Amino acid sequence: MLKTNKENLVKWSVQGKIHHPLGGNYRITFDGKPMVLPATGGISYNVKIGDSAFNWVGDHVEPGVSIRNENTTENAALTTFACIGNEAKVVSGDAKGKKGYVTGMHGGIEHVMIYFDEETLEDLAIDDKILVKAYGQGLAIEGYEDVAVMSIDPNLFEKLGITEKDGKLQVPVVAKVPAYLMGSGTGSSNAYSGDYDIMTADKEEIKRLGLDKLRFGDLVLLQDHDNTYGTGYLGGAISIGVIVHSDCVKSGHGPGVTVIMSSSKGNIEGVIDINANIGYYMNK
Repeated sequence: MLKTNKENLVKWSVQGKIHHPLGGNYRITFDGKPMVLPATGGISYNVKIGDSAFNWVGDHVEPGVSIRNENTTENAALTTFACIGNEAKVVSGDAKGKKGYVTGMHGGIEHVMIYFDEETLEDLAIDDKILVKAYGQGLAIEGYEDVAVMSIDPNLFEKLGITEKDGKLQVPVVAKVPAYLMGSGTGSSNAYSGDYDIMTADKEEIKRLGLDKLRFGDLVLLQDHDNTYGTGYLGGAISIGVIVHSDCVKSGHGPGVTVIMSSSKGNIEGVIDINANIGYYMNK
């Protein structure tokens, strides 16, 4: 097993409330069609981890429950320090005491998404408060100083089954995404919060690469993208991320990826595994 500094990481509290969906205006598709669609926020009762990220009649749909703070400074802490796999607990309302886990962060709208089982979803309401045991930022792998690890709970990280071969980390992924498909969010100054999108306007290319089969929670490899200090193209760099929201109708957008690992020197290799999904690992 890889040796990490998990015992030295701080586990502390961040909190948000279930955020009411916004908008209702037309969204213009990449081919010029105006549409009114469900999008971000609220409680998605029938969209969950493990489901396809495609074919929903919606735009940037977030699986499960979406939380946020109206205070921007507090929300920045929530979206930065909540990590995929962290325990989340309902602390107000009819579902008080029920637990789930963080599934991703969505930039722009600045949401954290949470998985809860169906019974809990039925008891939740807009503005219910959810406490997250934030744990994971600062995680590092001994002997791999070039590899930045971010936004993943150390206990989930250990379940991924990462191995070493010829000085590189072997990480399970369901697919590999070429650099030219990374769109909205590229150029952000900080990869420790939010996500960026796989562009899907070219449906034939997406199908050719097998990316049309992506599910919420899938691990993917981003080719030639360095996320160590921001998001952008760098030849030979490799990043690993998790699919956090659905496909989109807008130009330059598509399924969102929250990054969990990045190596500017390419010291990560992807091993194709159809089970490489956080829902699978969380249930192990």
